Amino acid sequence: MKEIEQTLEFLVEVEKLKDILRQTRPVGLNRRENSAEHSWHVCLAALMLKDYANESINIDRVIKMLLIHDLGEIDAGDMIVYQAETDKQKALEQEGVKRLLSKLPDGHGEEYLHLWREFEAGDTAESRFARAIDRVPPLLQNLYGDGHTWRAHDINKEQVFSLNSRIGEGSGDLWSVIEGKLNRAVEKGILK
Repeated sequence: MKEIEQTLEFLVEVEKLKDILRQTRPVGLNRRENSAEHSWHVCLAALMLKDYANESINIDRVIKMLLIHDLGEIDAGDMIVYQAETDKQKALEQEGVKRLLSKLPDGHGEEYLHLWREFEAGDTAESRFARAIDRVPPLLQNLYGDGHTWRAHDINKEQVFSLNSRIGEGSGDLWSVIEGKLNRAVEKGILK
């Protein structure tokens, strides 16, 4: 069937996400994480932390957002979040997502493009929670990896607290715990 062929072509194309290296290293490993690993990790984190969302959420919708939110990096590449939230980078990512999703049959990509845009806007309960969860793995990787990415990119505590405080928009309880860990990292000199 033509629809299956198109979907398989899409699946082959998104394999490229495994070759997009992020700035962070998985905890305990001396290599950079790829974006596909990040996508898996944030989806698992969302499942495990769903009960701590500030609002009632549809976890299936959150997971869909998290699975597609980094697809644009196949074309745009990955940048450290403290430098990536620019109009130019977002436009490159959106064009990449559009290109990839256009490979799906019969307009099926429109649903996922809508979810990508919803994630980026952060104006629904699901997108606020998804955006909060998206920040957790890189923070844990830095907290349990001697601040490797923060040091390599000269990221200071004001940047880390300012950007990551949005976790509280999706989960106040989660932000409270993460904020405590960040404060301890400052005390230990991991985050300056």
